[in-house]
Amino acid sequence: MQIKVGPVFNRNISTTKQYVISISLIGIASIVSYIFHDYIGYRAVALILLLAVSLSAMLFDILPVLICAVLSALILNFFFIPPLYTFKIASAEDVLMFLMYLLIAMINAVLTIKIRQFEDKKRSEEEKEKTIALYNTLLNSLSHELRTPISTIIGAVDTIVDNEEKLSKESIRELYAEIGTAGNRLNGQVENLLNMSRLDAGMLKPTFDWFDINELVFNAVKESNYPATERYVIFEPNDDVSLLYMDGGLLEIILYNLIHNAMQHTPPKSNVLIDCNYINEKLIIDISDNGKGFPKEEIDFVFNKFYKLDATATGGTGLGLSIVKGFTEALNGKITLENKKTGGAHFHIEIPSKTSNIQIAEDE
Repeated sequence: MQIKVGPVFNRNISTTKQYVISISLIGIASIVSYIFHDYIGYRAVALILLLAVSLSAMLFDILPVLICAVLSALILNFFFIPPLYTFKIASAEDVLMFLMYLLIAMINAVLTIKIRQFEDKKRSEEEKEKTIALYNTLLNSLSHELRTPISTIIGAVDTIVDNEEKLSKESIRELYAEIGTAGNRLNGQVENLLNMSRLDAGMLKPTFDWFDINELVFNAVKESNYPATERYVIFEPNDDVSLLYMDGGLLEIILYNLIHNAMQHTPPKSNVLIDCNYINEKLIIDISDNGKGFPKEEIDFVFNKFYKLDATATGGTGLGLSIVKGFTEALNGKITLENKKTGGAHFHIEIPSKTSNIQIAEDE
């Protein structure tokens, strides 16, 4: 027996009815939660409302789901988070909880779009099975990748709130640093989801301008936060690539994902070498490390969506390298990967580009 939900289900329901039913779900969940909130607490109420949003995401189109997500967040704030019957939130912990709730609810809406797109592309049972497997992988990854930084943030805030008078300033600074690191990790996962959505939807349109490639590399290295990882990035600026006609935004994301990937999958004290050149009207970028490299039999699959090494202990949704490949191809370039004979991985990128030969004298 097959149970069909999503687009097959909502084709028989008008848009107006979808709004009515989805808002009703939130209303019922809110009323039931309000009756019992003295016993279950407002954090449990957040889970109940999120369940109602998730149910709407499984059944209805994106706009009703977005309305549900925003409405449920406002109801949670106004009726359940102290102080009651106001949109003001008193504690930093509750502010973070509210923001995390809204973020996860909105991610539900984004995933709904992806599910609709994939279900529209189903043309056979084989494609259907691949789609289900793909999203099982995504949801399994997100269940860990989103929960871990959220738990870190909530745990650190709880510690600060409960022991503020006992903690030293240094301990509080360390806890705030943990919150910042977890927040950056969470933001990175959401950015990768949005970037992959742009690729899959065909909405990626490069915008070219003159960029200093050396500066883009330095920005990507800085964003990777490499000093905290005990890995070393080695990069010598090259005057030949100081000014190229390029989509700087896409290139910086490519560089960031490759550097971040090297940071995740190499042992401490490893070196990451970045080399940029301009040869035959092409920007040439080589990024290599002295880690363990990739299993030879898996090199052909590393750019696939949601690909992760079986032995990988670190986190990640497996989107970084597929985004690198997609963005490189959007710039009419190509990327290859090989293992170095001395150990480690070597990514080679070639992107066609124009260069400026204009030189401006300092005193001119």
